[in-house]
Amino acid sequence: MIELPLRHVASGKVRDIYELDDKHLLFVTSDRMSAFDVIMAEPIPDKGRVLTAVTAFWLERLADVAPNHLVGFDVPASLTSDAEVNAYLAGRVMVVRKAEMLPIECIVRGYLSGSAWAEYKRSQSMHGTALPAGLRQSEKLPEPVFTPSTKAEEGHDENISFEAASALAGADRAAEARRISLAAYQKAADLAAERGIIIADTKFELGMIDGQLCICDEVLTPDSSRFWPADAWEPGSTPPSFDKQPLRDWLEGTGWDKTPPPPALPADVVEATRARYVEAYERLTGQSFADWPGVSARPASLE
Repeated sequence: MIELPLRHVASGKVRDIYELDDKHLLFVTSDRMSAFDVIMAEPIPDKGRVLTAVTAFWLERLADVAPNHLVGFDVPASLTSDAEVNAYLAGRVMVVRKAEMLPIECIVRGYLSGSAWAEYKRSQSMHGTALPAGLRQSEKLPEPVFTPSTKAEEGHDENISFEAASALAGADRAAEARRISLAAYQKAADLAAERGIIIADTKFELGMIDGQLCICDEVLTPDSSRFWPADAWEPGSTPPSFDKQPLRDWLEGTGWDKTPPPPALPADVVEATRARYVEAYERLTGQSFADWPGVSARPASLE
């Protein structure tokens, strides 16, 4: 984490959050990479910029679905005069409005995969709701489904029913969160399909700003979503995904027990993982990642 002349509010696996003033925060999206809930020692160069660039793309296209917390992507001019820090920050910061975040993760699933597939195999249900018999892994669901989860302070989030989400967030807010999440997913899935990408599922973070429920945090990125190449999708199997799959595959092959410390990542695994993230951005947006701020310089990591 870099040092900035701001109050540090929080850090997650990827983002560091600072307070700009009483109404605004500064998000800095790092190149930290986690797998199996363990942070790797080696960063993935430009990963933070990819996540920021993808979020910028989607927030613009979802503006008619719901308001969002974004103010801009520029580093405040008075923040630091350190050239190395400014080079690192370029392309990976978001200035956002503070929000009262909902205490639930707003997940939408269009395909049966991940923890939903694991539950279906056990009980032929998804988040406690019965599904038709005979569905296969990665099968497209009859329609996208809002499947919320808790926000765990430690450990894993827990999949919950809509009724449980309503108890946590309030019935009206949970209903509005469901409406926004489903509409945003459908619009994004339709656009991605035109570019040969399936959005199998995604996670939204929503919060209240000035009495309105807004889309916050990262949006439809490779870290918060399962992206599959449409030409590789076939029900009954798991398609390759545009995310950390090269890293996961390599780690699985080492025999690592998935507890810290993780094994050191070879340079080719780091580069393959970076390339997968960049490909997701370029295929989704039709834009060159090299044109995103800070990419051409690629300064040494300050992680």
